[in-house]
Amino acid sequence: MATYLEFEKPLAEIEGKAEELRAMARANPGMDVEKEAAALDKKAAQMLTDLYKDLTPWRKCQVARHPDRPHCRDYIEALFTEYTPLAGDRNFADDHAVMGGLARIDDRPVMVIGHEKGHDTASRITHNFGMARPEGYRKAIRLMEMADRFNLPVITLVDTPGAYPGKGAEERGQAEAIARSTEKCLMLGVPLISVIIGEGGSGGAVAFATANRIAMLEHSIYSVISPEGCASILWKDAEKMREAAEALRLTAQDLKKLGVIDRIIAEPKGGAQRDRAATIAAVGAEIGKMLDELSGKKRAALISDRRKKYIEMGSKGLAA
Repeated sequence: MATYLEFEKPLAEIEGKAEELRAMARANPGMDVEKEAAALDKKAAQMLTDLYKDLTPWRKCQVARHPDRPHCRDYIEALFTEYTPLAGDRNFADDHAVMGGLARIDDRPVMVIGHEKGHDTASRITHNFGMARPEGYRKAIRLMEMADRFNLPVITLVDTPGAYPGKGAEERGQAEAIARSTEKCLMLGVPLISVIIGEGGSGGAVAFATANRIAMLEHSIYSVISPEGCASILWKDAEKMREAAEALRLTAQDLKKLGVIDRIIAEPKGGAQRDRAATIAAVGAEIGKMLDELSGKKRAALISDRRKKYIEMGSKGLAA
């Protein structure tokens, strides 16, 4: 059963009526309702186009968090072959919010690392809703070091509200782990490609996305803080999240103008959740292009270009 966002409620009514008509026809084979149902389908298709034609930043936040969007595990299962998961930080524990391992994409050996949110209540609790603890970032560092040692490109799939802010995580050095992961990204002598597939929240995202190439899905978001968190700090009112979303410039379109990201990957009409297979295929195609762009570059050039990218970041498009 489809999950509808708040702003999609009028669409849900129309699509629901069309499905009711077809259900009645299935129960009563002599009933012909296809003409009426087709008219409702046409109306729903036009409404979907209108709704997604010019989404506000807050609505993009809602789409980026849609529970039916494909998650990290979905991309790995569909795009990568010979995936061999690697677990643990060799220090404290294995963090299920971060998954990664050796794999192949288009027969090219790579290291893939990503945040996994889970798809139902049980798996979301297991994966801590994609909010990594220090051991998750230390696991990522370990995998990046292994990739560097064996000259394997690193691909990261970012989808996190942010790093986990719990007491235990802080006691085990959450800020230091995030900083070390970000530093490791900057030091890698192999291509590092990052795709923001849903939420790119705060330092928890930057720790995976300090890359040579960063792509974002069209309706994903990337920000230093969530709109709700920003509203709570600036206005002391979390209900001001719509204003905060506008001010944060967290959409793929704004970030492309600012030079924070390199490319935007188009989503199917109605968002990634409406056609998961097409979205995953589009992400796979862009990863292939980015790997081609970086292949053959020497270690020193990859490190230098990445550092230069982040030193200059934000200067582009500020006048706008």
